[in-house]
Amino acid sequence: MALFFSVNIDMSKSLDGVLIKKANKRETFTNEQVEALLKCSDPKFGYDYFARNFAYIQHPVKGKLLFDPYEYQTRLLQSYHDYRFNINMLPRQTGKTTCAAIYLLWFAMFVPDQTILIAAHKYTGAQEIMQRIRYGYEMCADHIRAGVTNYNKGSIEFENGSRIVSATTTGNTGRGMSISLLYCDEFAFVMPNVATDFWTSISPTLATGGRAILTSTPNSDEDTFATIWKLAEDKFDANGNEQEVGVNGFHSFRSYWEEHPDRDEKWKEEELGRIGEERFRREYNCEFLVYDETLISSLMLTEMSGDSPLVNMGQTRWYKKPTAQYTYAVALDPSMGTGGDNAAIQVFELPSYEQVAEWQHNTTAIPGQIRVLSDICNYITKETGNENGLYWSVENNGIGEAALIVINDFGEENIPGLFVSEPMRKGHVRKFRKGFNTTHGTKITACSRLKTMIENDKMIVHSKPFITELKNFVATGSSYQAKSGQTDDLISAALLAIRMMAVLKDWDPRIYNTFTQAEEIADYEAPMPIFISTNY
Repeated sequence: MALFFSVNIDMSKSLDGVLIKKANKRETFTNEQVEALLKCSDPKFGYDYFARNFAYIQHPVKGKLLFDPYEYQTRLLQSYHDYRFNINMLPRQTGKTTCAAIYLLWFAMFVPDQTILIAAHKYTGAQEIMQRIRYGYEMCADHIRAGVTNYNKGSIEFENGSRIVSATTTGNTGRGMSISLLYCDEFAFVMPNVATDFWTSISPTLATGGRAILTSTPNSDEDTFATIWKLAEDKFDANGNEQEVGVNGFHSFRSYWEEHPDRDEKWKEEELGRIGEERFRREYNCEFLVYDETLISSLMLTEMSGDSPLVNMGQTRWYKKPTAQYTYAVALDPSMGTGGDNAAIQVFELPSYEQVAEWQHNTTAIPGQIRVLSDICNYITKETGNENGLYWSVENNGIGEAALIVINDFGEENIPGLFVSEPMRKGHVRKFRKGFNTTHGTKITACSRLKTMIENDKMIVHSKPFITELKNFVATGSSYQAKSGQTDDLISAALLAIRMMAVLKDWDPRIYNTFTQAEEIADYEAPMPIFISTNY
């Protein structure tokens, strides 16, 4: 790594009236100053010497302090320097932003012609890092800090040709830039679709020698940060030999709350009481727990891994072979089939409440969706030899009306099993329509039942795509829905299946007993303040 430093100096007023070192003015250094400058510019250990001798931080209580890194911070800085690609997972309030600001400042001042991009998931986050960099620069000894040609809130340009630029992470951030070093702050909390677009567009700019540092506390176990982390943790080659970096070229670094000298078991107990176990495990143990208020407990979601299908029949994933001893509920949530929302089918075995099969597609037209429904019902009938233990239904809202027309044209009698519909509500005057009409109330009721059954091990879920949807199915206002950029069609079909079960329990004593037991769990707490209707 080639290094460069200038002996030019001048003092000039900058942003907010602070003093900066202007470029292209000469100064005479003492021997001691030259020696210190040479040590800072050392390509192997210069960053460490600079951090310990010239990097000042602003402590919230003690004020201006010379940086004195903890042991894990020393290892973190070394990781930044020694590896081209870094992914770091650290607990909250452990100085990761401070370490990053110090290293980025050193890199910009002592490595010429570099473009350093800081990308944070929020504007305030980007400004916080830049503020720490500016503070470190302004407090640095004059004979160490480089002259600047541009100095403002969002960027700093140095006389050696290097610059630091900050921005909010979007799908277009950094596009067209020749980036030497990318620093992403709290990357796990960037919107999933934005993070994917950003990383897809930014990766080619790093391919010609660029470096990257991705830092965050964990969020979901399926976001872009988690994906890169898991690949970085996979350090074994095809021959089983362990490597320093993961299969994706990233070096992973992780620290724990116990490594901070000011934290002990007493601190842990106090923090657990203040923020709860889920947040503590996510923010301090750095476990991949879902950050948002999901319908299903994040602790439960962490333990749900799913299974591969037993067999694929067309696009239908079968997780268990149907047998004559069980009853089956088949639920279709239709869609337009024009590339937007998915149509989805869920199949559950009763009274075990085990997921048997599922199907989803977003370009299958409604007639095709009904044929898939029919094919699934025919297969169940063939395997069980019993049409009487098979029930099916569709959501009749919106596009569901078109599905009812297609079913009528197809011939309801041509689909094995019984077409289940919700009973008319007392005092509710409307034209009877087959299937199930979804309202805010019926959705919340079904969500509550789904939560109860999964969290109390009364429902067996096999599908990995279904579990993925559950991890992104979050509280929104007075209901639940998929996070932006995610889908919840498999969940919608499962909720319809649960509403079918509530009807079937009155027809089948086996279903009644198990369904009622699932609803009467003593320690069940509703996911939100709601009014639950039991009318169907």
